[in-house]
Amino acid sequence: MAVPEKEEVFKEFLTEVKEIEKRDSVLTPKQQIERLLRPGSTYRNLNPFEVLQVEPETPLDEIKKKYRRLSILVHPDKNQDDAERAQQAFEAVNKAWKTLENEDSRKKCMEIIEEAVGRTEIMVQEKRKKAKKDGRSTAVPEDDPAEFKRAVKVLTMKLFADTERKRRELAERDQEERKRKREAEIEEEERAKAQKEWQKNFEESRENRVNSWQNFQTKSKEKKSSKKIKMFRPPKNKPESR
Repeated sequence: MAVPEKEEVFKEFLTEVKEIEKRDSVLTPKQQIERLLRPGSTYRNLNPFEVLQVEPETPLDEIKKKYRRLSILVHPDKNQDDAERAQQAFEAVNKAWKTLENEDSRKKCMEIIEEAVGRTEIMVQEKRKKAKKDGRSTAVPEDDPAEFKRAVKVLTMKLFADTERKRRELAERDQEERKRKREAEIEEEERAKAQKEWQKNFEESRENRVNSWQNFQTKSKEKKSSKKIKMFRPPKNKPESR
């Protein structure tokens, strides 16, 4: 009974995958795996919006739908001919969704996006000022929305990378600090153990010294007593000579 049920579930799984592929021809398993594991993906995938291919302003319920579609497409069971890489892509998709699902981590991501937009706008203004000062046209490539978006995307990736580096540095420092504290604790424990052992040995040796001294005194008294008895022993009576 369990086998037919499993087969039905698998059939539904395949049907859903086909519907997804039909609905969005870009989202094919191989394309998504390649996209998620392409060179530089270590830094690109730090941006969960980039991983799930959604805009930052996309509602969470829509992001969840996109996540579900992607997780099905790159699932190792769906890509058994490339299961290892599919697993890596699947983990990247899951991590991105968990990041955006959590309110605090999603807020931090939005702050990075907003910073990237703000810094790009400042960069564009600086370009205009320089062009005007040089007597050139104040038109800049970023006037094109697509170019502006690309500039924001590049800066966003850099900011996510910087944030991740800082996080790792803090984690390493924290680990080193914990290691240092633990080593200090171990050293203190060993010092206390050595002190306790020394104290124990000292007490035992002191007790031995006291016992030895008491034994010595006792023996000395016995010897003195023995000598005193011998010294005052009465002389033997000698017969009178006539």
